[in-house]
Amino acid sequence: MNTPPVCNYDGSDYQSSFWDQGGRAYEDAAESIALKHLLPKSGRLLLEIGAGAGRNTPRYAGFERIVLLDYSRTQLEQAQQHLGISNKYVYVAADAYRLPFVDGLFDGATMIRALHHMADAPKVLQQAARVLQPNSFFILEFANKQNLKAMLRWLLRRQDWSPFTREPVEFAALNFDFHPAAVFAWLTETGFSVEKKRTVSHFRLGLLKRLVPVKWLAVLDGLFQPTGEWFQFTPSVFVRARRVVQENIPHHKSEQHISLWFQCPECGGHPLESKREGLNCPECGRTYLLRDGIYDFRAPEQKT
Repeated sequence: MNTPPVCNYDGSDYQSSFWDQGGRAYEDAAESIALKHLLPKSGRLLLEIGAGAGRNTPRYAGFERIVLLDYSRTQLEQAQQHLGISNKYVYVAADAYRLPFVDGLFDGATMIRALHHMADAPKVLQQAARVLQPNSFFILEFANKQNLKAMLRWLLRRQDWSPFTREPVEFAALNFDFHPAAVFAWLTETGFSVEKKRTVSHFRLGLLKRLVPVKWLAVLDGLFQPTGEWFQFTPSVFVRARRVVQENIPHHKSEQHISLWFQCPECGGHPLESKREGLNCPECGRTYLLRDGIYDFRAPEQKT
């Protein structure tokens, strides 16, 4: 199955270098405020697409179980070190373009700071819609092409691409900015109804972050975030969408044995058989390893 290229953070110290030591305490606090206003207080089974090292996972504490999905095994290992191994957390290394889950499994999903690595954003959104139950929520964050800095640079002729056109811009390899109107349209086309919009990181300027305490900047950001309902000119935009379904789709119960949550990302076969070494697809014979508490669906280990 051909899929777009994947941005792989294996071997990266992203959590440490970008978040812990990268001077982004303000952005983290502002995102926390956005999530607090968009997240439901509780739920059964949440899918975190692009979970990384689990930076946001503690903010989903109201959910009974959380599936952390990332392509990078390194990031998931760091998440394990941070969160621990328990029944609450399920760690899955997989391609977001081929989610290894049965249809209609989750009652909620988030995708924070991950869409900007997707060369085919609508394809990922289709996958998110497929694995969500009817009327479930989806919180999406995306990097905004139409931000004030980009508009100013374009007006001063310091950048070639226009922030006002709808096509994505790849400003670095597998790093994309998106136009809000394009993202909202993709959500609608893939089976979502946009409920709320919040603009985030209004004050992402080095000078401001050096001069103003993080707490104050974050509080100010929280006050401005609701303006995202009317216009989006910040570098980051958060959206809460609702999965709307016109056709009947299967509804799989999260209380079932965990092996019944998965399907083969290669052939779509399910249920998978639980083996000592991992999960086996009885239809195509591929085996996906379970090693050190992490299910690995990136490549099958063998055919039986």
